[in-house]
Amino acid sequence: MKKLIIPFLAIVLGTTSCESYLDINQDPNAPSEDNVTADLVFPAAEMNLASSYGNFFRILGGYYSQQYAHSFGTSNYLDYSQFTISATRSSGTYTQLTSRVLKNLEIIREKATESEDWGTYLAATTLRVFTYQALVDAYGETPYTEALDLANTAPHYDEGATVYAGILAELNDALSKATPSSTVSANFLFGTPTATEWIQFANSLKLKILMRVSKVQDVKAELDQLVAENNFATEDVSWDDVWTNESGKASPFFQEEFATYFGSTQINVIANIALMQTMLASDDGRVGAFFAKNASGEYKGGVSGTNFSTSNTYQSTYFSRPIASYNMPVYLITVAETEFFLAEYYARYGSSSDAEAHYQAAIEASFNTAGATGAEDVYTNQYPWDQANYEKVIGIQKWIALSGVNNFEAWCELRRLKYPEFGSVTGAQIYNVGNDDFKPELYVVGTLYTPIQVNSDLGAGKILQRLRYAESSTSRNPNVPATKPDSAPVFWAQ
Repeated sequence: MKKLIIPFLAIVLGTTSCESYLDINQDPNAPSEDNVTADLVFPAAEMNLASSYGNFFRILGGYYSQQYAHSFGTSNYLDYSQFTISATRSSGTYTQLTSRVLKNLEIIREKATESEDWGTYLAATTLRVFTYQALVDAYGETPYTEALDLANTAPHYDEGATVYAGILAELNDALSKATPSSTVSANFLFGTPTATEWIQFANSLKLKILMRVSKVQDVKAELDQLVAENNFATEDVSWDDVWTNESGKASPFFQEEFATYFGSTQINVIANIALMQTMLASDDGRVGAFFAKNASGEYKGGVSGTNFSTSNTYQSTYFSRPIASYNMPVYLITVAETEFFLAEYYARYGSSSDAEAHYQAAIEASFNTAGATGAEDVYTNQYPWDQANYEKVIGIQKWIALSGVNNFEAWCELRRLKYPEFGSVTGAQIYNVGNDDFKPELYVVGTLYTPIQVNSDLGAGKILQRLRYAESSTSRNPNVPATKPDSAPVFWAQ
């Protein structure tokens, strides 16, 4: 979808954190606090969210869901590959989301409330809800009821269920205030002057929230009403044509892992054998859209838990890398995700025929996003609808579909649906580090496997369930709760 071109001055001013707007010593060339408008602040909130969600969250999600493995000789994300993470690893992203995204969005919400600008209020609230959901999905608990109060430097952490209840109420309130004709401040996501697409995005997000809690809470009545309204996003929601091939302006994942703006040519992220072999086994047309062939013109995936540093054969050129470009979209939610949620809804509460129709529509939508062909073969011959095992077929197909667009969501849904499952074959059996013996034929299609070296707090056959509370918060907030085990599920995955 086309985006509004926002004046360069607004981009520059918007990309500072909100603290600069509230600084007592005002820059004479910067807007005063009284003159700050939503048009100036909105791009800052969007781009900070895009850079965190489209880079750090994408990368860790890809490793934790075994869509990515680690390349020869490097160690940047080897800990992710082993299903672990330290409290310091996410500190920068946590600070960016809480201090830049959420605080900027709160400025917009306050100004929109003062002027009764309910379209802008809905847009800012939708991104706020999206951000808080991501924080809960990553950490399990996060400051919410006491967050964003500048006078409170030690906010208590709220339970994930409390945050979910709060953001759902916020979303409902914002939806009740806005109409399709409500105006919206200039923004990168849609760019259109009215709230029609923001309402659809908010409804798709609401569906995701309700479905995510639906296995631990009774939300059928809310789901029934939302599904009956049937006003979801009809196109993928993404920042897609706002990037340029320049340092600091390229799509975040590309800039982090593929660009040479900073002189680095290091290769870290490669395809994982689990995802790659599963896609190849069904001759999935999306594989070429999601991954590049290796130096020999083949698709090859690596093994979690090692970086092949002692190998003479399996070096970086042996494996396939994700396809990335400077203008690749940062997806917030896709049509395929919505259709998968609807398939699950009907499988659980409605008819199998409706569930199958949405399941097929989800796969079609995923192929459309990828620009690939062959969806019908996947849902007819390779992974046909199976009402008795609907979570398995949805889980595996959602895992594949999200591997090229939103790896963080793949990790979330893997924890919730529990598919793909772990097989009996381990990473150490697939690749013997000691004698450089690679046996990809041992991998069982459609399963996960225990990494060669794995987080000792998890053990064999378990996925990482949460991130450790960020050190940027724990080092200065005495109200941070005791660290929970890496194996402790967030509330909706229990």
